[in-house]
Amino acid sequence: MQMSSKRRRATSPSSSVSGGDFDDASSTPGSGRKRRRAFNVPTVDPIAVCHELYNTVRDHKDDQGRLLCELFIRVPKRRNLPDYYEVVSQPIDMTKIQQKLKSDDYQDVEQLTADFQLMFNNAKNYYKAESEEYKAACRLWELYVHIRNEFVQPGDGDEDDDDGEDMLDNPALSTEDETPPSCLKEVLEQLLDAVVSYTDTSGRVISELFQKLPSKMHYPDYYAVIKEPIDLRAIAQRIQIGYYKSVTAMAKDVDLLAKNAKTYNEPGSQVFKDANTIKKVFIQRKTEIDHAEPTKTSVRIRNRRSAQGDRLSAITLALQYGSESDEDALLSGSVHYDEGESEAECLSFSMDMGNPVFQLYEAVRGGRNSQGQLLSEPFLQVPSRKEYPDYYQQVKQPIALQQIREKMKNGEYQSVEQMDSDLTLMFENAKRYNVPNSAIFKRALRLQQILLMKKRELLRRGDEEDQDSILSSDTGTGSATKKKSHKKNVKKNRMKALYAAVTEAREAGTNRRLCDLFMVKPSKKDYADYYKVILEPMDLKTMEHNIRSERYATEEALMDDMRLMFRNARHYNEEGSQVYDDADILEKIVKDKRKELGASPEEGTDNMGSPKLKLRKSGASPKKSNKYLTPLQQRLNELYDAVRNYTDGRGRRISTIFLRLPSRAELPDYYSTIKRPIDMERLRSHMAGGRYQDVDALVEDFALMFNNACTYNEPESLIYRDALLLHRVLLETRRLQEGVEEGGSPPAVGPLVRELIRSLFMSVLGHQDEEGRCYSDSLAEIPAQDPASPEKPLLNFDVIRANVERGRYRRLDVFQEHMFEVLEKARRLHRTDSEIFEDAVELQQFFIKIRDELCKNGEILLSPALSYTSKHMHSDVEQEKREKLPKEMEEDKLKREEENKEEGEKAEDPAGGGAGPERMYSQDCSFENSTYHVGDCVYVQLAEANRKPHIVCIERLWEDEAGEKWLYGCWFYRPGETFHLATRKFLQQEVFKSDYFNKVLVSKILGKCMVMFVKDYFKLQPEGVRPEDVYVCESRYSARNKAFKKIKLWAVPAAVRFVPRDVPLPVVRVASMYAKRDQEKLLAVADNGSRSIVDKEREDVPVEMTGGEPGCPYYDQLHYNNTWLKVGDCVYIQSHELIKPRIGRIEKLWVRDGAAFFFGPIFIHPEETEHEPTRMFYRREVFLSNLEETCPMTCVIGKCVVSSFKDYLSCRPTEVSEEDVLLCESRYIESEKQMKKFKGLKRFSLHAKVVDDEIYYFRKLIVPQKEPSPLLNKKIEELEMKLADMDEGDEDLDDLEDEDEAPETPSMPIMQTPLASDLDIMPYTPPQSTPKVKGVSKKDGAKRKMNMSGYILFSSEMRSVIKTRHPDFSFGELSRLVGTEWRNLEAPKKVEYEERAARVVEQQERERAAQQQASPRAGTPVGAMMGMTPGPGMMGPGMNGMQGSPGGHHYMQQPGMQAPPPYPGMGQLGQPSHLQPTTPMFVAPPPKTQRVLHSEAYLKYIEGLNAENNTVSKWDQSLKARRRDVHLSKEQESRLPSHWLKSKGAHTTMADALWRLRDLMLRDSLNIRQAYNL
Repeated sequence: MQMSSKRRRATSPSSSVSGGDFDDASSTPGSGRKRRRAFNVPTVDPIAVCHELYNTVRDHKDDQGRLLCELFIRVPKRRNLPDYYEVVSQPIDMTKIQQKLKSDDYQDVEQLTADFQLMFNNAKNYYKAESEEYKAACRLWELYVHIRNEFVQPGDGDEDDDDGEDMLDNPALSTEDETPPSCLKEVLEQLLDAVVSYTDTSGRVISELFQKLPSKMHYPDYYAVIKEPIDLRAIAQRIQIGYYKSVTAMAKDVDLLAKNAKTYNEPGSQVFKDANTIKKVFIQRKTEIDHAEPTKTSVRIRNRRSAQGDRLSAITLALQYGSESDEDALLSGSVHYDEGESEAECLSFSMDMGNPVFQLYEAVRGGRNSQGQLLSEPFLQVPSRKEYPDYYQQVKQPIALQQIREKMKNGEYQSVEQMDSDLTLMFENAKRYNVPNSAIFKRALRLQQILLMKKRELLRRGDEEDQDSILSSDTGTGSATKKKSHKKNVKKNRMKALYAAVTEAREAGTNRRLCDLFMVKPSKKDYADYYKVILEPMDLKTMEHNIRSERYATEEALMDDMRLMFRNARHYNEEGSQVYDDADILEKIVKDKRKELGASPEEGTDNMGSPKLKLRKSGASPKKSNKYLTPLQQRLNELYDAVRNYTDGRGRRISTIFLRLPSRAELPDYYSTIKRPIDMERLRSHMAGGRYQDVDALVEDFALMFNNACTYNEPESLIYRDALLLHRVLLETRRLQEGVEEGGSPPAVGPLVRELIRSLFMSVLGHQDEEGRCYSDSLAEIPAQDPASPEKPLLNFDVIRANVERGRYRRLDVFQEHMFEVLEKARRLHRTDSEIFEDAVELQQFFIKIRDELCKNGEILLSPALSYTSKHMHSDVEQEKREKLPKEMEEDKLKREEENKEEGEKAEDPAGGGAGPERMYSQDCSFENSTYHVGDCVYVQLAEANRKPHIVCIERLWEDEAGEKWLYGCWFYRPGETFHLATRKFLQQEVFKSDYFNKVLVSKILGKCMVMFVKDYFKLQPEGVRPEDVYVCESRYSARNKAFKKIKLWAVPAAVRFVPRDVPLPVVRVASMYAKRDQEKLLAVADNGSRSIVDKEREDVPVEMTGGEPGCPYYDQLHYNNTWLKVGDCVYIQSHELIKPRIGRIEKLWVRDGAAFFFGPIFIHPEETEHEPTRMFYRREVFLSNLEETCPMTCVIGKCVVSSFKDYLSCRPTEVSEEDVLLCESRYIESEKQMKKFKGLKRFSLHAKVVDDEIYYFRKLIVPQKEPSPLLNKKIEELEMKLADMDEGDEDLDDLEDEDEAPETPSMPIMQTPLASDLDIMPYTPPQSTPKVKGVSKKDGAKRKMNMSGYILFSSEMRSVIKTRHPDFSFGELSRLVGTEWRNLEAPKKVEYEERAARVVEQQERERAAQQQASPRAGTPVGAMMGMTPGPGMMGPGMNGMQGSPGGHHYMQQPGMQAPPPYPGMGQLGQPSHLQPTTPMFVAPPPKTQRVLHSEAYLKYIEGLNAENNTVSKWDQSLKARRRDVHLSKEQESRLPSHWLKSKGAHTTMADALWRLRDLMLRDSLNIRQAYNL
């Protein structure tokens, strides 16, 4: 066949996406002569054919429905069938073929055929012809050959020749690389639409479960099984951002989607079937597109395609954004998209969706967590200034995604750097304002990681585009491009070299590949326990994939994975096994290879990126960046170091045993007992990998590790004690960190509620109208005493103000009742058309509005007060108006009749006097060089002196028959001329239009003035009038009713010209001239001051109870002993035997014979439960017990609240202090000694008259802190008493105790030995031997009593035996082995040890009692006190010969005590030898500064002796050795027993200290030898 030079197919129309990954393929042969066949049967992709062939073989079943390929999944194991490998020289199985398929090792079908043929021939050669394996191999080979022939040799088709140009015009035959991006996107969307919209025969959409990943909360194991999760939403997002460059790339993701579903779900399940259906639908639609007939295009067809493309884009965007309705509602309100327009579509008008700036923004904007939640939700808009004013004090440059989106639409971003800068600023603002363990802080960290990964992807893509453009533009730049590409691939080539060094390593002699067992992870079916022991599995195939996809940022990351893989192998397999040894060899090979390659290049020398993207990499290397730790990393390191470096009182670092888990060979039962093993090395790796998002996560892992130690080891073992000690150190360090960190403790709710009430009250009092008048001013006239109910307490705004300022309101509904009572009283006492009535209605409506804003309709404060809304208020006002209007209409009718009567009288004498035909009316008149017009305001002289003149508005002017000029007008009153309350306030220069009219002589006019309406006064001013002569009028005053009413219409005089003021006047109100302390207010406040808190009025609420005690009334709410209680409340109950009172919950409440009782469950504290000392509890945590008791109310000592975990984080009752709020999330089951979480506490439906609690919700969820178990310190003290002196055996401890109790004896005289000159440097000085009272210790004066047990006795005997077997083991490892031996000990042996321990305790008690009765007296032999009375045989002539030695020293006899003889046998004259005092076997130790050192050295020395050798060293060499003659190497010094000593003390080095210890021990040995003539 000819090779087609013009067109090549990327995939076969029948190629399956099941079972293998899609990959881009090279061109395949096609027919050049039979073009019609080439059109009908497209060319075949060999890679796709290989995948299809493999899937066919793998999925083929026999007649019974059994998969035939199961016999060939794995080759037989060598230990099961060793002769198989003698017959078969090249073993191969289906697993290896699949691995080669995934790694693209097959270039054509022939290579795959060769492997399948080899596998089936191996089976035929080994198995007999009648076996199942042989028959299955024959049948599968026939199937394979048949399917291969169908793909490689397709049937004949129509051979009609067509013009070659028709082939060129057919888009179905063009390569995907040549497909324009717009056409490719349309094709991809058609494929996605086919998958998303496909329904089965019942109409069910099969893609529903594939559109969104499963919840991590409900399916946590899904993410442990599936390593690369993907859903249809992610595929839709990738289509929108142009991620796919070909249909094959999308096919890979669809294949991964189906493979994940089939991996996690059982075969035969609905999801499994749907996954197969999705693959078939995708392949079918893809085949239809590939076989599409070429059609002529026209404008109408193009428009139709465009409309279809818009519809498909909407489908992908719906998948991308529209699966969460709640979220969409939020986004549509937050980001303000246009109606019917998504964000991507909106931005596409102004920016190409392939633009890197848009892609970077979209990666952050569309980032989601594992549950599918949108991470960018809190960043859509900047916080409200009203709700978060402190945010703008801390953050100087606030920015959110909305501002970034607007800038992007306006084209303000010219480069990715600018977009990255704004996004980084947004995240840093969030991290600066929020606490590190908050949800927003964690979202900011996650989005920053997404931003960084997307930026690297754009950088890599930009480099590839630049490289392609440079290669295709000019050949002259080829060398520069080659050099640039070489620099970029240096790191990758080094990684490939390291990988090849491991995979190509072979065993010397056998030529066996060492890496075979490391290529893939073990089977979960065959090695299920592997994944329980190994939490982070790693294999070479994963590393190869990471290298190819450039997932390793640095070479060190690859080395970390290599080390992890080898460490896993050593950890799981036994020491000495083949895998264990191979891991050691391969690790050494890769280290040597890395040294051979030399130092890795610096990150800063890498390619700086594409000029098109304008990305700039950081020049700092990873090593330098690691020096600058984040605050979280610093706290994690501080916590880890505190645990790791902690040492006990003897300087032993007790964390050593916790650094690494025990090996499986040493403790196989450990991994069957401990389900989640963990060690400090693994914690360290998690810290380095950034897996801890907060400190509490590390604390939980530490607590798990210590709990494992306590679970596995005996409670009396040393490791158990060490685990508790380190657990306490962990918690103390965490507590110190919490003292520095912010957050954790909930805010006090009471002050917050009082502040909310105060803000509400001040807002209502300060509410003003358009002219700046406070509505509350008119209500100041409301009397405190209600005329309709004088018995009620005095109440007005002044009383409420006093209560608010003194914090007497604890409930919002009580405050609201008082406010509404004042406002309703104002409406009741005044007419509906009065100013006070209208102001009261306005204030009540405003109160409800501000209340709902402050409470956020119950989101901040949930109160019964919120049930009264504006609708209820308007209904009440309308009802009140309907009741009052008839009466007011009757009053108005009578008033009009009186006014008509008065007007009739005035009509007869309009000027106020008798009728006079001689009057001459005019519109103006002159007087003293001034002209006055009708409508002018003038000053009129008063009859009284020293008073301000009247202000009169002229309405008529006339001249009488005598020639005198008169005016008639309306009087304006000043505030002092009205009748008002002293609390009323007035505007400056305010006057009131009265109902008083009169006439006066023009000669009484003192001058002109001006009265302006309130709406004009502050903005305008009249020309030619002095400011002090300008007055403002807002209301009219009725002298008859002594009431004020606002003026609605105002006539402006035409003769006056007004001009705007330069600066508008401020609205200033001044107090009345009569303002003074109101006696009524004083009485009201004094009366109210008798109560500290204004409480809610309640009443007893009886309720019918079925099944209750006869004759006993039951209640939902009851007042008893000055306390209101209701069903559902929690109370403290007296408990005399416990430190803390128990808590009971009231479920039934009744009264019997005058005494109140309640019934309900009991909550207990952690100290009342049985639990491990390492368990941690929340502060004030309690547990619901199985106890339900009936208690009298007399045992109740207080109220409290028990909240569920969810409520404890989010809200608090307003009337309960924080100390009385308890947390309960678990139930304690006494029979099982376990704590199990439950859904929540029981809720009750109570009577409507029961007063509900007000609940305050926090703006941010609090983070409850945990505290150690109350048993921790108690258990540590108990173990320290048991294990204090257990280090080297109980018998040695008894000797030390006897030493401490006995009087200190003078030391032996120094012997004249060759060592005397060296030993004289630090001679013994005999201490003052004063009798010591038994039972007094060095520190606290109390002798510590040894608590002997069977385990301690066993440990004292076994420790020396184990140390002889394992001389190199540390102290902690020895303790662990002792604990293992004790656990493996048979039960009768354990009982025997316990009995022996009990006898030892009894013997010690008898000895102590005897010694207490016979305390040391004068003349008591020291040897007798120590229980050592040698027989006569110990006396010999040889000992008398020593009297002439240095024994000539004279000892001073201490008062009250005889001096012992220097040596045994030197008895007192006249006494028998058996009565003479003897000296102890060991001489007295040095003074107290060296005492512990001296005694422990003996114990360590004796422990090293065994039956074969009487000495641990060669004495002849030791006697001659000197410190100055011996030179130790560093290796020899490292092997010195430095653990014997706590520190080097005053010596220069530890070796000098050990030499000095050796000299002291040698001298004492020689003294003993010579004393007893040994």
